[in-house]
Amino acid sequence: MAYAAISSLMYTLNQLLKPNQSLVCRCCTQQHLESLCQNLSALQDFLDDTTTKDIETLKVIEKRIRNVVYKAEDRVDSGLRRIILADREDKRQKASTSFYEELLKVEEQVYFLNKEVMLIEFNNHGSKSAELASISSSLEKSTIEENTIVGMEDDFNVILDHLTSQTEELTVIPIFGMGGIGKTTLARKVYDDSYIRSRFDKKAWVTISQEYNERQMLLELVSSITGSKQETSDDELMEIVYRGLKGRRFLIVIDDIWSTKAWDQMQRTLPNDDNRSRILLTTRLKYVADYVSCPDFPPHRKSFLSRNDSWNLFTEKLFKNNPCPPLLVEIGKHIVQQCQGLPLSIVVVAGLLVKMDLTHDNWKKVEENLNSFFGTVSERCQSILSLSYNYLPQYLRACFLYIGGFPEDREINVSKLIRLWIAEQFVKARNNKRLEVVAEEYLQELIDRSLILIVTRSDNGRIESCKIHDLLRQLCLSEGHTENYVMNGKVLEAIDGQRRVILLSKYEEKYDYFLRHSSGIVRTFTSMGVAFPKDMCSIISEFKLIKVLDVLEVPYDFSSVIPQLVHLRYVSARIDEGLSLAKLRNLQTIILQSLQREELEQPVDIWSMTEIRHVDIDRPLYISNPVEAEQALCLLNNLQTLYLRNSPFVVEIIRRTPNLKELKILDSSERSDWAVILDSLSILQDLETLHIQNIDPMIISGDISLPNLKDLTLTITRIPWEVVNLLANLPNLEALVGNCAFNGTAWKVDEDVVFHKLKYLHLFMCRDLERWELAAGSDNFPMLEKLMMLGLEKLEEIPESIGEIMTLKSIRIVNCGSGVETSAKQIQEEQESLGNYELQLQIIPTEPPDLMGGIPMKEAHLEGAIEEIASFKTNQWCSIGNKIQPLQAHGGALLRLGELGLVTGGRPEATSSRGRSLALADRLAVSFPGEWLLVDDSRRDY
Repeated sequence: MAYAAISSLMYTLNQLLKPNQSLVCRCCTQQHLESLCQNLSALQDFLDDTTTKDIETLKVIEKRIRNVVYKAEDRVDSGLRRIILADREDKRQKASTSFYEELLKVEEQVYFLNKEVMLIEFNNHGSKSAELASISSSLEKSTIEENTIVGMEDDFNVILDHLTSQTEELTVIPIFGMGGIGKTTLARKVYDDSYIRSRFDKKAWVTISQEYNERQMLLELVSSITGSKQETSDDELMEIVYRGLKGRRFLIVIDDIWSTKAWDQMQRTLPNDDNRSRILLTTRLKYVADYVSCPDFPPHRKSFLSRNDSWNLFTEKLFKNNPCPPLLVEIGKHIVQQCQGLPLSIVVVAGLLVKMDLTHDNWKKVEENLNSFFGTVSERCQSILSLSYNYLPQYLRACFLYIGGFPEDREINVSKLIRLWIAEQFVKARNNKRLEVVAEEYLQELIDRSLILIVTRSDNGRIESCKIHDLLRQLCLSEGHTENYVMNGKVLEAIDGQRRVILLSKYEEKYDYFLRHSSGIVRTFTSMGVAFPKDMCSIISEFKLIKVLDVLEVPYDFSSVIPQLVHLRYVSARIDEGLSLAKLRNLQTIILQSLQREELEQPVDIWSMTEIRHVDIDRPLYISNPVEAEQALCLLNNLQTLYLRNSPFVVEIIRRTPNLKELKILDSSERSDWAVILDSLSILQDLETLHIQNIDPMIISGDISLPNLKDLTLTITRIPWEVVNLLANLPNLEALVGNCAFNGTAWKVDEDVVFHKLKYLHLFMCRDLERWELAAGSDNFPMLEKLMMLGLEKLEEIPESIGEIMTLKSIRIVNCGSGVETSAKQIQEEQESLGNYELQLQIIPTEPPDLMGGIPMKEAHLEGAIEEIASFKTNQWCSIGNKIQPLQAHGGALLRLGELGLVTGGRPEATSSRGRSLALADRLAVSFPGEWLLVDDSRRDY
């Protein structure tokens, strides 16, 4: 990828041009570095500005640029590495001389490359026309709704009739058709239909994908059926599925199945009780559909859209409720006709056109490209997908291809994706915005072009996770291998020469040769939960120029490997011993977990890392005291997100990280300096997200000064309700989450207390709260959209005036008293009587069906139990001692640590016969104050 290669090299060169750098002699190198940067910038401008229909010629030019820049980067990085690791002055002098000589060669090569490319530009392109340049611009933003079923009404009714037929026996209804034709969309529409929901006791959705994994399938089934993810044996998982469905009418959707073997293995886990249970299955393969179908219900072929339906889908995606301009109708219908009725193709083309000026000439160019593609419908679809990639701006191409490196059908954590993009130097500064903000804009652009799908959003509307369609992922892999860009673990023929290695499947010994052979050029190594032999660490240590190392899911010690990888920008790994990061000057993201259970008291010095942006160092590791660092006065001005767990130097660290946007202070130790810590937060004027856990009690000042704070999560802070009102002084607060955070029997909100911008209020486990009073006729929560209440058993009722808030969209009640439930229903009924049917009310019953009991996972010491819980994924719950423990003490928010056998099991939404359990709906956070264990469900991450 030529553009990304240039960005990476320019980042390194710009680091050497900084006044405070000490690696190379500025007087000797500055002129050459500046000249080199100038020529590289010219090449990048060329790629940015080039618009041509001759895609093949452009790719040849890009390949030429990429190869030269890759070799130049290898030379520069190799020379710098020798300087950094030189342990004697004579070695350093020799390395510096060698670097200078290499720099001159690189400067010359890039200079001639620039001349060569500019000549090609002149001969082949001439001046760029304004018409072609306008392709990269757009007038408006487009948001694609993935669940549109334009043209599928007949299909929907057929499937609905099959699912609701009077046939008693377990029936399979297969839907088959080519990829992108709308099988999953149709299945999802049926699955979410309110009438269907009312007919079945249990529903589950499982995505199989091409590389079938029986364990993953079982985990997905258990997650859908029980509401939690469980780590236990396959046989036990099968038993959980069988027992969870036995005797109940269920609907299971099996999406994207590719083999009869997968069906055979799955079928044996499902009971057949002749109670009208149904299985809805989607596949691209007709022989699989025939194999699983029942005689009375032949496979349903998902057909292509008609011309009218195709046009309706196209105009709905592109113009929403507005008509297509008359001048564009004829050519627009011709473009849509080339899509051959394939919904995915239509949506992708609409996403492409929405970014262009709505002119006849622009659409004509798209039409001409479409008409040049021949072959089967699937080939046409691939051509259209390729077209959408070729039309991407250069700065988005690398970001898009990178997503193809994630496993098929994997939900991708957006925060992690953004950190990786930044570390790879895909994200360029724009309009003085933070790189993280620019990266979010990149992601939104890809979504608007229908190349990326949104999976989940946070309460404040930010995208939490995304995914990519299978066909688009195949496009990423195809383009990525051509570009020597991303290596999928199974593609051995493409591994030689790859700069990014991503292991997605079981490691095989034959990989060793290819990895060792490519060790000199590998810049990224990622293991997506793939186990590999321990001696693989020695292979990774040979990746001397690596910049991204993501092996957190691999349980090996990397403490001896990391310090030698001096060019790392991103590291996520586990360590067994203390390590020095002094030579890793370019680190931007550091995520470290210890393999040790005992308290090793290992400090990690980050204070020389001026480029650091994200720090998450888990206990027993901790960030060292900045006062004792070699650069005691150093400020980490680029640090954006910081997680502090039991840190003994919270105040000192905060004072040296003034530009934080997100801060988590998770502490279970007894300390007396909480007042000082809270006062120090006023330094963080740009802070947007704050999570504080285990300050008991937490004292809030009346003049609290966090002007940009939007998201506040408090856990075990036990703030008096009258003090909670002081939080209204936070002018931009949008989300307030309190988990066992507030103390007292009454919350009285006076007339002068106004939470001006609060949209999301989550109150969890406020067991003592009996009365909640709002000032009569006041507007205490003028912007509230979502109210969630969990474990408020003593609360008499929700204030009636809550229903009068014009912006309120939903109320969710879990494990609360009958008075709360009754008042919530009354609020909804009153709003409906006034014509407001938009308010959604969800009440989780106080007495759900009894759980099956916990499944022993492992014995653990107290600290081990906490660490294990902290490593859980989202949407899980835990209990101690092989059963759900009563939650009565300390307001009911704490689990008594009796036996230490840690278990995971189904997801309890309320009370079981053994006592109350806390539902882990979104985030799982853990603290350990003395002999109590808190489980916090207030957010997705922990």
